[in-house]
Amino acid sequence: MQKLTITRLVVMLFALTLLASGCAKKPVAEQTTMTEQPAQVEVQQQQPAGVAEQSVTDTGAGSYDAAAAARAAENAATSGLQRIHFDFDQYVLTDAAKTILVNNAGLLRAAPAIKVLIEGHCDERGSDEYNLALGEKRALATKNYLVSLGVPAERLSVISYGEEMPLDGARTKEAWAKNRRADFKVKR
Repeated sequence: MQKLTITRLVVMLFALTLLASGCAKKPVAEQTTMTEQPAQVEVQQQQPAGVAEQSVTDTGAGSYDAAAAARAAENAATSGLQRIHFDFDQYVLTDAAKTILVNNAGLLRAAPAIKVLIEGHCDERGSDEYNLALGEKRALATKNYLVSLGVPAERLSVISYGEEMPLDGARTKEAWAKNRRADFKVKR
């Protein structure tokens, strides 16, 4: 369900971006179909309070509020970027990570004004130096894949925290798996 919602969101944001760039020949209201409206309702339910009044407006005269569309795309990217996880002692992206990054790239392409810091993290096993290097390799692998998906490199920066910022402090396989990750922080 979440993957489907994100996919719908990416498609809607791409369409809004095209409309904002002047590609539209018809007013927004004429292009909306019955199948698109439920997706809009789902997106509004997931966004934080105050976002609804920033949505795209149609005054009936065929006008389009590009600033509101850009704000909506930025809010969607800020709240929709998902972390990815890595296998033990690896920085190669898994198929699951690539799927998430495809969705993240769509959100980032739809919101060209935002920049993102990619944080590389490791579990506690290994030396501090090794984990810092591995975290950086994970962040760089993530950045490179997003760039290959059309996100400009100058909008992405990386940092490694190694094992210093675990999500789960337990010493179990499950906790370690949670901690081997790349997180995304939007920079304004």
